[in-house]
Amino acid sequence: MSERTDLAERFEEQRPRLRAVAYRMLGSFSEADDALQEAWLRAGRTDTGEVDNLGGWLTTVTARVCLNMLRSRRRRREEPIDVHVPDPVVSPESGLDPEHEALLADSVGLALQVVLETLAPAERLAFVLHDMFAVPFEDIAGVIEKSPAAARQLASRARRRLEGRTAAETDPRRQREAVAAFFAASHRGDFDALVAVLDPDVVLRADGGTARPALNTILRGAQTVAGQAALYRRFVPLAHPVLVNGAVGRLIVDESGPFAVMSFTVADGRITAIDVLADPERLRRLDLPNPDERDR
Repeated sequence: MSERTDLAERFEEQRPRLRAVAYRMLGSFSEADDALQEAWLRAGRTDTGEVDNLGGWLTTVTARVCLNMLRSRRRRREEPIDVHVPDPVVSPESGLDPEHEALLADSVGLALQVVLETLAPAERLAFVLHDMFAVPFEDIAGVIEKSPAAARQLASRARRRLEGRTAAETDPRRQREAVAAFFAASHRGDFDALVAVLDPDVVLRADGGTARPALNTILRGAQTVAGQAALYRRFVPLAHPVLVNGAVGRLIVDESGPFAVMSFTVADGRITAIDVLADPERLRRLDLPNPDERDR
């Protein structure tokens, strides 16, 4: 077996973990795949025969590629994006497939992915690698070209910024109850019932991309979000139960196909965040489950 063939096989063995790292770093499946392709090219240009821990080495190479992509992404944005919902992992309500399980092994919901977008690139890398993938700070230091102490400080700073912003209910039954109550109240147009199932500080983020700019919005507060009841009512007959990043969500399908993916974060029986991806171009790129008539 040639060295390149051996490297290719070992790279494929690591691919699920590497893609999970890249997804956490970038929030985009297409960019994650681009990062893995670049990591593979870099591995091919390197003598890996002396690498004792190839998996760890490939993880840091992938992270370095992602860091460069994040920095480049920030530089090329001439105007700030008001709202951006990361690519969701959408699975049938019956459960995750093995590939999705690998992506979501640490049960990170879409709400956390949204908050990760607010971190500086180096903060995000330090937090993702250490807190999600248990990479030592000594290895992270080499990626960001800082000391281990600085890497530790970056992760700690990210942790503080995330603290309290991503608390979520992990019991699927309680998630389902809150989301079902939300749609039932929406169907009735019951403003008071909607307010009751929403956390007072709930945040709704909707990302329609450039194709649907009218949908791009961020709403805050239970009464403001509940005020959109007429919009939600339209979605009720089109909503199919799915899992979004492992949590209860809805796939909205109209006569033309998938219209939106809705993710719900639930804490203490109330919905604290609703994230909606309605960008048709990005929806077309997602691996979406086929809706079943009985899930309506």
